[in-house]
Amino acid sequence: MTQQTKLTKFDIVGFLPIVDVPRARQFYGETLGLQLISEEPPFALVFNANGIMLRLVMAKELPPRFGTALGWRVQDIAPTVAELSAAGVTFERYPGMAQDHLGVWTTPTGSKVAWFKDPDGNLLSVSEHPEVEL
Repeated sequence: MTQQTKLTKFDIVGFLPIVDVPRARQFYGETLGLQLISEEPPFALVFNANGIMLRLVMAKELPPRFGTALGWRVQDIAPTVAELSAAGVTFERYPGMAQDHLGVWTTPTGSKVAWFKDPDGNLLSVSEHPEVEL
């Protein structure tokens, strides 16, 4: 690759499949507080996720799940989880993982993560990574 074609200077675009468009619009817009930029039926709902384009791709069915599809890095996870819980978000609990009363799991390196699902079952997360500098 030449210097001009490397992607280090470009923004990422997030893509998630959705089936239930009205519920996704409400969840991402009202519950999570993201700004709806445009609706492009029958292709996508487009949200602003703190300067990152998030395209919720309208699908007839969802592909098989493979783990966390999208996450937000936060500075302090506890108040973020509390705020999302108050907005109606339900955090996932996993057997065998030592999650605290909020559903937050602390990794062996000290990072913290909590998972939740959108209305179509996409697994999302919020995480705190004190050891990682960007």
